Amino acid sequence: MTEALGVPPAPTFDSVADERRHRKQQLAAALRVFGRLGYDEGVAGHITVRDPEDPEKFWVNPFGVSFGRIRVKDLVLVDRDGAVVEGTRAVNRGAFVIHSAIHDLRPDVVAAAHAHSIHGRALAALGAPLRPVVQEACAFFEDQSTYTDYNGLALEEDEGRRMAEALGGNRAVVLQNHGVITVGGSIEEAAYWFVSFDRAAQVQLLAESAGTPAYLEDAAARLAHAQFGSPKLARFSFQILFDDIVHAHPDLLDE
Repeated sequence: MTEALGVPPAPTFDSVADERRHRKQQLAAALRVFGRLGYDEGVAGHITVRDPEDPEKFWVNPFGVSFGRIRVKDLVLVDRDGAVVEGTRAVNRGAFVIHSAIHDLRPDVVAAAHAHSIHGRALAALGAPLRPVVQEACAFFEDQSTYTDYNGLALEEDEGRRMAEALGGNRAVVLQNHGVITVGGSIEEAAYWFVSFDRAAQVQLLAESAGTPAYLEDAAARLAHAQFGSPKLARFSFQILFDDIVHAHPDLLDE
């Protein structure tokens, strides 16, 4: 389908340094997009991406900095023990606990996103998964899970491990009474899946409050999953958001 739509291939890089710059730029842009969409909630929320040279380390937004002010030079690199090995600011303990477990259990995951968005939290408050209420929601059909335990702030490594185990091999997990985590094979995918999930959650909540939605049957939902759940399409869709946010806020690329 992506070929028929004319979706370009993923970028290639001549060096690790070039790939690192790309990932950091996409990460900073994703955080700005999250800020624009109102996903910030005090010190909560974080997006991570593996370092291309040392995948046991990951880049993450610093603790206590608004999504809407993040620049490439603000990002911090964290090692497997939670120590900041590059950057001048601290890392959110919750970010390390959750993301280190995900990156450890899921070698296929390059990036992960977690934030306390309004519609994602509303769905989480119901303890409900995203249903195939519209075609875009089917990107998560049979590709999501729910974590029903609540143990306060995720500050202990065991809690992060339980969340990562609940995620399993899926691209999203709903943390009951908490929020949503999405993952992907690139920063573009992880960020776009989060945006798409939150929008689909909004549609579901609106539709279910108005009446009984005409949910897609399983076969149709699986077809839509194969189409709207394409990682290539997610990556390209995020590039549109990237271009727009960089146009509006070019300072985010400051290194």
